[in-house]
Amino acid sequence: MHAANETYRDGSTEFEGFLAYDGARDMRRPAVLVFHQWSGCSALETEKAEWLAGLGYAALAVDMYGKGKRGTTPEENNALMTPIVSDRALLRQRIDAAVRHVKSLPMVDSERICAIGFCFGGLCVLDLARAGVSGVRGSVSLHGLLGSFDATKLQRPAQMQTKVLALHGWNDPMARPDAVEAFAREMTEHGADWQLHAFGGCGHAFTNPAAQDAKAGMQYNPLADARSLEMVKDFLAEVCGPAWATKVTMCPTPK
Repeated sequence: MHAANETYRDGSTEFEGFLAYDGARDMRRPAVLVFHQWSGCSALETEKAEWLAGLGYAALAVDMYGKGKRGTTPEENNALMTPIVSDRALLRQRIDAAVRHVKSLPMVDSERICAIGFCFGGLCVLDLARAGVSGVRGSVSLHGLLGSFDATKLQRPAQMQTKVLALHGWNDPMARPDAVEAFAREMTEHGADWQLHAFGGCGHAFTNPAAQDAKAGMQYNPLADARSLEMVKDFLAEVCGPAWATKVTMCPTPK
């Protein structure tokens, strides 16, 4: 398996993500973008990229902050995330840079792209779905931030074409029931093919083993984690079709 850091650019800004795929198979395959939680691209996302590569996808763990920009404390994480969440045009620009890069990779079928995201990354994949980017078939938000953007400032198609799956901890303090209801109304009003699964008794970050702050509503839940991964796997298979193409297309291995 190829599994290594992957650099790409948006203008003068360099980003460093992580790319994983089965290099023993010379064919184009669907790609999955993995968007990170608030600290930046970390072991959580690279492990998920390797898991996806084992299922037959090319997986790019995305960097939304820039090369070398990572947080190690809640204060640092918040300082990295807040400016981007507050500027949804910038957020979309960085999402678009990652999509362009993954589409350019020689082992990727550019018309079969999906995205999954954790926490802040959940917001990213939902904005990706809202944007209606060509070739992006599905987005999965895992304990993600659900709030929409101001439609007067950013264009979005009247009807969403990207299928959406939201996996949500019902006790998540960052997405209270009113936010969940607003998300459901938004998806319905824009004609999305959408699903929402709420895990009872779970808070924020239920897929992250490092989340151990129950008082703050951030707590890993191994059962919800395992169940959510099965749902992700089924969703990707549905929206992307077989991971391995039936027609083999020889392509060079990127350096």
